[in-house]
Formats: sequence, C-alpha cells, structure tokens
Amino acid sequence: MKKLLAITALGACSLFSTTAALAAEAGKDLQKVTYLLPAPKTLPAFAPWLIAQHQGYFADEGLEVEFVTGKGGVDVAKQVGAGNAVIGGAIGDTSIIVRANGVPVKSVAVLGAGSLTLVASHADKPVNKPAELKGKVISVMAYTDTTYYSLLGTMRKAGLSRDDADIQAAGPAGVWQLFASGKSEVMAGVPDWVVSARAAGTKVHIMPREEGFNSMAQAILASDEAIKNNPELIQKMVRATLKGMTLIMNETDKAVASYVEANPAFKGKEDQVRQVFDLYNEYVYANQEVPGTMDPERLANVQKFYVSEGIVNTETPLDELYTNQFVGGGQ
Repeated sequence: MKKLLAITALGACSLFSTTAALAAEAGKDLQKVTYLLPAPKTLPAFAPWLIAQHQGYFADEGLEVEFVTGKGGVDVAKQVGAGNAVIGGAIGDTSIIVRANGVPVKSVAVLGAGSLTLVASHADKPVNKPAELKGKVISVMAYTDTTYYSLLGTMRKAGLSRDDADIQAAGPAGVWQLFASGKSEVMAGVPDWVVSARAAGTKVHIMPREEGFNSMAQAILASDEAIKNNPELIQKMVRATLKGMTLIMNETDKAVASYVEANPAFKGKEDQVRQVFDLYNEYVYANQEVPGTMDPERLANVQKFYVSEGIVNTETPLDELYTNQFVGGGQ
C-alpha cells in the first residue's frame, strides 16, 4: 500500500505541476475569488476544496481561489448574504436557519446524500437505535452546531427529548477527546472526529445510517444576488469542487496522495486520511444520483424538525432555500 501511495503521489504531483505551470502561464487571466470556509481549510472535512485547488480544477475553470476561515457555517452564510464574499461553505441545513432571519442565501450544491453527523459509541457498548441514547452521556461540539441539532433529530425518532440524555458541549477537540477518554458514552460528530478517536486507541461503533436523522451534508452557499448576476462564477466553483469530491469517491488513493501534498501536516498520516475519506464515501457522499443535488423532500423534512424544535420560528418556501441549477443538467 505504501508503495502504491508513493507511486500515486508522484503521478498526482506530476499532474499538478503541469496544471500549475499552465495556470501560472495564464495567471493574469485567472479570476480571483474569495471562498469562505466555516473552519480552517486544513481539516480533512474540506478535502474536496483543497484537492480541487491542488489538482488545478479551479485553475482549469479560470479561477484563483483564496480560502478564508469564517466563524462557523451561520457566520459564513451571513457574510455571503451581506455581499462580503461571493460564495462560501456550510451545511445543507444552514440556509433553513439563516433564511428565516432574512439572510438571502441558498444552497447551490450539497456534497453527498448522507448526513455529515455520525452517532458514534464505544464498540464494547454499541448504540444501534435512537432509543438506546436514553440516559447516555453524549458529547457534541456546541449547542448551536448542526451536529447537535442532528443528534436531537435522531433522539426525536425514538420520542426522546434533549432532557433524556446528558448532552455535553465540549468544543471541536473536546467532543472526541471526551469520547476517547471514556468520559462520554456517545459522540455526535463528523467523520474526522471518529478517526481522531480511533487514533487515540478507541474502538468505535457507528450507528447505522438509516437509524439516524436525515440532516444534510456540506453545502456550497451563494447569495440571491450572486446567483442572479454571476451564475457563471458559481457554476465554475461548483463544478470544480464536485470534481474534488468525485476524486475522493472514485480514486481514493490518488485523492489521499493529493490531499497530503496539499496539506503536509498529514505527511506520515496517510492511513488516517484514508480512514476519513472512507467514512465520507460510505456515510456522506454515497447514494447521490447526481453529484451535488439537493433532495427537496429531505430538506422539507429537516425544516419541519427545525420549526418543531423552535430552532427557527417559521417555514421558508423551499425554492428560497436551494437551487439545483448548477448541478447535473439543472432543475
């Protein structure tokens, strides 16, 4: 495997060097774009974007992309809605939250048909059903984070409320550290944190996907104004990013090599990166018939839950929350 990764890395490096050289030659023609991410780009969760940049997919579209870190998905949505950035990243659920408060943004692509949130338990005490969450100590990142809302949705499937478990907000590192140390019995988090817990020696069991709440995967957000006045730019950003995702899905070894080249902090940790990508492929990216497409029925059900929980006060018409015009043939 190490030999295969090395060979793949050399191939990816050669490809990127060629693409980069071409981009540099035509650099004056590249359009500069700022893309807001909800957290640092070095996190494996943002691999599709980083790979798209490293492989030259953005350059192929005539774009020079600068990633700027926001303060979470809601902050990104607000900045995009205010016109401080043309485009940004969040979760497919985010437009539900911010649109109810008058922020004019839509999801223009969703990276996968699964939920970004996994419900993880210790392998020797596995949790397979929502009802089994009753009475458990559960770690989450924050009480305002989408992973927390997704956990509540999973509990609601068994008629449980937030008071039926000891839910502890521990921050982006503490969420998996509490779990890995055995101080929490369950963790609601992203695939990256599952692998972090495994790397700390924890044997992890993941609740079957069909048992969890159907919240959304990561999404690309754009403002109503940008969608109307600059659709070509959004199309290019979406197309390049989805190429990054499909590389992870279809050529995972090549994607691992490319990601580690782009993010040298993971050099020597290729196995961990591969584990993260495998989890995204299985639980998040899989089963999306057309890459990037929003499922309106699923979005409607998520919104109904958000209203029932009082997270938002009223439902927003679905066509104000998303558009599929930039994915597949458009719809």
